[in-house]
Amino acid sequence: MKLNHTFLALMAAGLCSLPPAAFAQTAKDFEDMRNELKALRAELNALKAQAPAAAPAAASASAWNDRIEAVELKQKDAVVLGDIPGSFRLPGSETSIRVYGFAEANMVKDFKGTAPGDHFTNLMEQPLGSAKSGKTSLTAQTSRFGFETSTPTGVGTFNTKIEADFYAYCGAECNRNRLRLRHAYGEYAGWLIGQTWSTFMDTDNLPETVDFNGPPGATFRRPTQVRYTYNNPNLAKFQFALEEPTDGAKSPNLVARVDKAYDWGNVNARLLSHEQRVSGVSKRGLGFGLGAGYKITGTTTLMAQYTRLDGDGDGAYLIGTNYPVLDGGTVRLDKSQGVVLGLSNVFSEQLRGTVSLGMVRSRNKLGDAYVNAYGAEGNHKLYQWHAGMYYLPIKSVELGAELIGGRRTTFDGQQGEMLRLNLQARYLFN
Repeated sequence: MKLNHTFLALMAAGLCSLPPAAFAQTAKDFEDMRNELKALRAELNALKAQAPAAAPAAASASAWNDRIEAVELKQKDAVVLGDIPGSFRLPGSETSIRVYGFAEANMVKDFKGTAPGDHFTNLMEQPLGSAKSGKTSLTAQTSRFGFETSTPTGVGTFNTKIEADFYAYCGAECNRNRLRLRHAYGEYAGWLIGQTWSTFMDTDNLPETVDFNGPPGATFRRPTQVRYTYNNPNLAKFQFALEEPTDGAKSPNLVARVDKAYDWGNVNARLLSHEQRVSGVSKRGLGFGLGAGYKITGTTTLMAQYTRLDGDGDGAYLIGTNYPVLDGGTVRLDKSQGVVLGLSNVFSEQLRGTVSLGMVRSRNKLGDAYVNAYGAEGNHKLYQWHAGMYYLPIKSVELGAELIGGRRTTFDGQQGEMLRLNLQARYLFN
């Protein structure tokens, strides 16, 4: 079909007048637009060939052709949407990159005693006895940023991620305001190598809390690891990992896991074998975990997880367990079990809330060999609850408020109670 000069001019002018945002397209849309421009250019060339004597018309066609070429040059530098939501394609490559993060400020007010060493909950060291009031603290150190990429290959995508915040651990009562690596890994063909959440950690069924640390009774560890994932949608997802040893240990920790997703939720089972070493003496401990999530309604979810563990020198495979101790020439491991329950609900696009409970209990008691070696001041039971809400007044802004309470009970019956309010303002980008 032949196009007249007027139609061609209007089409070219319309393309030239598109705002820059209109050129941020998916890869397919980007190629379609370039092909359309090339076809239009060929049509103009054919038109000029048919009317060589019409100098004014040819000159006009030439002018529009120059403008179309300018649009094509602009297309080469246009921002192209990537394969990851919120990402863009790196110029001259197939790699999509997403930059994300948030600025965050927290204010914490303790109505009872304040545990040492952390702005956020640390029930394991909550002061014993009665305490009428604690301190108020403010921090923005949990602000974070990150990058993630995705590159298509012949056997799937190659993914990477690097994430950091400013909450580095440096001991009790110190300035933790230093850059801290959270995640750094690559993924390809089922393999993951680098630092990220432990394969033993049930992130799917961990309740959201305003408090940065969350309830005890769950795993919260980011070791360097080598992990292989085999996912059969008709059967289950299987994972096997070698993880960074606990402090002082020499052999890696071994983790095996299976997950199954359903329309109504998910379930998982986890196994752990880990070495614990104290003053050169080693002992191997075992861990076992179960987790499940159930969608009560389209907006309400019930979460639960159970963990049973023999000792933990890092205090991260089971938050709240006591440390291993050397008894003569024998390493004694605390035998603990933890439970975390959570109920979350999305009330609207602007409001969501979660209540959660975490409990840890040692299976040892006064008179046992472990307690005799560790001391009666060790924690026998921990109990901590959270009730929090997030309000989103505008896009990318979240305001959180949470009331937190807890009780620590030692082997000899002493108790320490916690009650605090955590207020938070978070400003997200991408």
